[in-house]
Amino acid sequence: MRLPIRLLVSITAVAALAACGPSKTASSGNAAPTTAKVGALAPAWSLPLSTGGTLASKSFAGKPVYLNFFATWCPPCNDEAPSVNALAQKYKRAGLVVVGVDEAESAAKAQLFRTQHRLTYAAVVDGGVLRDAYSINGLPVHAFIGRDGKLQNLVVGQMDPGAIEKAIRAIVSSRG
Repeated sequence: MRLPIRLLVSITAVAALAACGPSKTASSGNAAPTTAKVGALAPAWSLPLSTGGTLASKSFAGKPVYLNFFATWCPPCNDEAPSVNALAQKYKRAGLVVVGVDEAESAAKAQLFRTQHRLTYAAVVDGGVLRDAYSINGLPVHAFIGRDGKLQNLVVGQMDPGAIEKAIRAIVSSRG
């Protein structure tokens, strides 16, 4: 049985719209986090680590946090990795927490990225929870969260090391 083209287009459009809605489940089985907005509290999350186990944002309460969204296939992500790692080490004593967020890849790929770049900070594997929460549609993405848990800065695209450090200094010096 062949469907008329109009009916086929209508069915396809309805299916596409239904698939574009926000994610309803996180990896932990909880509702997806709210949408991230600069000046508002950053969405809470719990995601699998590339090394096994899980990491939850609540464990960073009172600390400045830099989320570095990446993928192994992303050339700018690979270019930035050494600088991000150096800055993570430089500001660790000031309480900075850096978390790499691998977008839609396996734990093995995320861990390979950490190994290749000798990263000293943790990496989590995001199956879409944070992608949706931060409205990510390209990589890399940089989210800078102050000690008060509020998103202070969100940058889409490659950043030079000086710009990353400036954003880190802002969250490290923030009072929460």
